[in-house]
Amino acid sequence: MQKATSDSSIDRIVQRVRFIASPQEATRLCCPEFSIPEASRMLAEGQLARTTLPVPKRCAWARDPLMVEYHDREWGVPLHDDKRLFELLTLEGAQAGLSWSTILGRRENYRRAFDGFDPEKIAKYTEGDVRRLMGDEGIVRNRLKILSVINNAKRFLEVKKEFGSFDEYVWRFVDYTPIVNRFRELRSIPSSTPVSDRMSRDMKKRGFSFIGSTICYAFMQAAGLVDDHTVDCFRYGMSRRKKSS
Repeated sequence: MQKATSDSSIDRIVQRVRFIASPQEATRLCCPEFSIPEASRMLAEGQLARTTLPVPKRCAWARDPLMVEYHDREWGVPLHDDKRLFELLTLEGAQAGLSWSTILGRRENYRRAFDGFDPEKIAKYTEGDVRRLMGDEGIVRNRLKILSVINNAKRFLEVKKEFGSFDEYVWRFVDYTPIVNRFRELRSIPSSTPVSDRMSRDMKKRGFSFIGSTICYAFMQAAGLVDDHTVDCFRYGMSRRKKSS
């Protein structure tokens, strides 16, 4: 059980840290009894507003605790693990017509329902599995999207066989180096680009579904192929320094 926030704990942060990148870093350094998600929740709910810690500037879309945590720890971090790339590709497809926060809030349900996003297991799913998933209230029960996950698992394995890894395949679209943009406002960030258009066309030729250019670009942003943190965000440019396996 997490300990309740106390004034003395917050005071320790103020006294021992003069400058840090974020309140989460302060919590990690000075108050290990708080988890990083707890620090994000404290920040989002204003519980750290009383301190003298610099509140980091974030991309405008990161508002509630779940999105703040995702923004600070995952979004835009270069991703190279094949299973995690498949997970992200699947969730971006599930998002079609919905908000990302809706899907992110159900991510653990998806992991449970889809065998931890193991493409080899998913590729062998039968009609019985489809019926099981259609009855799972923890995920988006859209038959076309569910069938797409099974289809994409098969196509994913084909790509992996051809290129050695899905990582090798997908990162070649950006010459294996994150594209770092310099957008100042959220409204300036595009929903697709010529690169995502090219990725979408190639994946469609290979038989992938629910893989339009907009979904591809959202995938690229999330997996760190492109850094679309606004220039005033404290996470801007982190893709140059941090790699996620």
